[in-house]
Amino acid sequence: MVLDILKRLPSLKYPPAQAGRWSPVTSTLNWCEEDYYATIYSAEIINTLTNIWFMYLSAKGIHNCLTNGHDTTFLVSYIGYLLVGTGSFLFHSTLKYPMQLVDELSMIYTTCLMCYVTFSFGKTSTYRSVLASSLVGLSLFITLYYHFLQDPVFHQTVYAILTAVVFFRAVYVMETLLRPKFRTKPTGKREEQRNVQILSEMWVMIAWGLSIFLGGFFFWYLDIAHCSTLRRWRREIGMPWGFFLELHGWWHLMTGLGGYCYIVWGIWLRHCLNGRQDEFKLHWPRLTTMPMVVKTQNAADRHASYLTNGVTKKEM
Repeated sequence: MVLDILKRLPSLKYPPAQAGRWSPVTSTLNWCEEDYYATIYSAEIINTLTNIWFMYLSAKGIHNCLTNGHDTTFLVSYIGYLLVGTGSFLFHSTLKYPMQLVDELSMIYTTCLMCYVTFSFGKTSTYRSVLASSLVGLSLFITLYYHFLQDPVFHQTVYAILTAVVFFRAVYVMETLLRPKFRTKPTGKREEQRNVQILSEMWVMIAWGLSIFLGGFFFWYLDIAHCSTLRRWRREIGMPWGFFLELHGWWHLMTGLGGYCYIVWGIWLRHCLNGRQDEFKLHWPRLTTMPMVVKTQNAADRHASYLTNGVTKKEM
């Protein structure tokens, strides 16, 4: 039904696939989008351009960290997130194996960094040092073994396992340290009500981000499983309507947003675990806006006073 409607709309015929500026393909993966049909300078134009969304969200996150003074580890996480988007941009533009490694390994490194953030909270310096060394060693092993094996399934499996471990660990920490009934140290009624409200907000963000991420994974699967059908439909309806059937591009858009929400959740959780719920807040007026963790007005005023006078009231 929808396909029949799209066929009646004004459109341009798809040009034939051709050799391009970066030919031949040397990557071990080649997605369902046809190569160099739109321009000789980009092998997969839609899969390339959708990574600009990653770059935009990364820049937004980096600016938020610098403006609101979040932990340096989250700033580095956003920089890693930017490398993921940049690597994917270069990979889909060229379909060259070195660019594929930049794309896929930056995903592993960024996830390992979030693993350190999640598992290091409240631990001793010795524990954090051992954890950091172990994750560096794991990253090095994955890099070397993947380069030797050159099997995308290995990368996909490792990435899925790391992501699941980080996610469930963060949920465990959030519930055990913030949920009043799980806390061993008693708190006042106001603090309990505040934490329950914060947990409610966090679970909404988790459900929203996870739903988008899993939806992107579903599109990723359909793009692989039904590639021949999708290619036929695209050529039947023409451009630009066929672009909406580039499902790997939707994977970029949806996982980009899901990953961004995850880092925002991590920032908000870290401030709450540090007992700074009154200094920061989650700014997320509706689902259609990008969530951010920002300083409350009182905290912002105190920071401005410090910058202006060079001394806080407590120091006077």
